[in-house]
Amino acid sequence: MEDKNLQRKEQGTVEAARRIRTVMPPVDIYENDDEILLHAEMPGVTKESVKINIDNGNLSLSGVRKLDQVGAATWQEFSDVEYERTFAVPQNIEVTKVKAELKDGILCLHLPKAESAKPRVIEITTG
Repeated sequence: MEDKNLQRKEQGTVEAARRIRTVMPPVDIYENDDEILLHAEMPGVTKESVKINIDNGNLSLSGVRKLDQVGAATWQEFSDVEYERTFAVPQNIEVTKVKAELKDGILCLHLPKAESAKPRVIEITTG
């Protein structure tokens, strides 16, 4: 009797693990004179499932990792997951020049600054 209950409980655990959950991907953000560079860790996400949107000073990114199941699971700790995160970005980002790369589970976003936002050296003339 207990074996059947345990088996049902574990089956329920496996089924529960298959439900897609939403998590925030960890990120690193760097800034230099020319751009803001954002790295988001999104392992298992394909290029086709990544969505990046910049609107009204907000950058939102999302992606879904779906695992292929081969055979019946006897133990499962990995699950499908949706990564979602939103950031406020400065208005001086040149949205049309934003570039993104996905490699080894890391999404790299290059957010170039507008020329007016870049530091400038003012030359002094003598007159």
